Amino acid sequence: MKQGYFPRWTLKSGGMVAPDERLPWGMTVLLGIQHVVAMFGSTALAPLIMGFDPNVSIFFSGIGTLIFFLVTGGRVPSYLGSSFAFIAVVVAATGYGGSGPNLNIPLALGGIIGAGLVYAVLGVVVSFAGYRWVEKLMPPAVTGAVVAAIGLNLAPLAVKNVGASGFDTAIGLATVLMVALVAVRAPASARRLPILLGGLGGYLLYLLCANGLGLAKAIDFSGVAAAAWIGLPHFVSPVFKASAVGVIAPVAIILVAENLGHIKAIGGMSGRSLDPYIGRAFIGDALATIVSGFGGGTGVTTYAENMGVMAATRIFSTLLFVVAALFAILLGFSPKFGMLILTIPVPVIGGLELVVFGLIAATAGHIWVENKVDFAQPRTLLTVGLTVTAGAGNLALTLGPLALGGIGTATFGGILLYQILRPKRA
Repeated sequence: MKQGYFPRWTLKSGGMVAPDERLPWGMTVLLGIQHVVAMFGSTALAPLIMGFDPNVSIFFSGIGTLIFFLVTGGRVPSYLGSSFAFIAVVVAATGYGGSGPNLNIPLALGGIIGAGLVYAVLGVVVSFAGYRWVEKLMPPAVTGAVVAAIGLNLAPLAVKNVGASGFDTAIGLATVLMVALVAVRAPASARRLPILLGGLGGYLLYLLCANGLGLAKAIDFSGVAAAAWIGLPHFVSPVFKASAVGVIAPVAIILVAENLGHIKAIGGMSGRSLDPYIGRAFIGDALATIVSGFGGGTGVTTYAENMGVMAATRIFSTLLFVVAALFAILLGFSPKFGMLILTIPVPVIGGLELVVFGLIAATAGHIWVENKVDFAQPRTLLTVGLTVTAGAGNLALTLGPLALGGIGTATFGGILLYQILRPKRA
């Protein structure tokens, strides 16, 4: 029988649930909402770090997830949330100071759309030529180096947000400790939500010390009280400037490597090869990023938290993500909810940044260990060392109309250097 564009989801009540299977509808709704909760900490944190409206970004994470579902024909289980890969380049392109609204969001949106267009082109190429060339161009040594460079490039921003005063430093470090304790000591169900629960703990501690004991500037809830429960998100239109596009667009390379790794991992966990859908997954992610950029949201990507929930529950039904997407869209239509997110104190955000940026950098080590990268090879050692240093030091390059920030320089430099140092054939 000929396979349709969408699978015919088969009802299953227990055990592992494959992408083309489904649970009873009540359980599907509950587990779909759980995915949004698991992704919420990072999906809301990334826009806050870049000065974006988190309500708009959460709204577009739902829209993006629906786009991804449609483009992949409901074959790839994934939720699209705010991508941390954009943080460093958006901060560089807009000159954002690290707290409060970002006044240059339109410039960032133009760059995000540029990245989405590059990503879409790469997705089309992969659809026709396969994905093996991506693995050759960005092997684990290079991918890990670029990931490490991103985390280290962002480190000064996190330190700035926890270092304004001794009180801020104490709150930031307490937030870090709470995230760590949740991740390691909490019950298994709570352990999957360390950013969300640790951030909530830091928020309550700041509220007690500032609003209760008067030790710092109190959290102002007047905006929350004045905001409507239901209303349209505050959409923003993009502005296209070559310098901003040149800094942000190279992130598409990172998204390709990131998405490829996620899809391969999900295929391995579910026992269903998703390789035939890699090109379509790239295109779906790219279109979601472009649509988000045209409305004021961040660039989006598939989420590791999403994979963690699937690994723990062994439920891979793609219908869960339709429910998750619709729930995220509903949250996006609540201005009061958005204003509440904006009350998160700067040192709490800084503490969460220390954790997230550190984990990004540490992920590089996981990539190298998992893939048995041989650092005894001079080619590998030089490529990794120079890529990480260029990214961490924010080495910028201007090539005619194209301006590359530290992440762009590290990405393209790492790719080129690894190929240039390829051993000569005997």
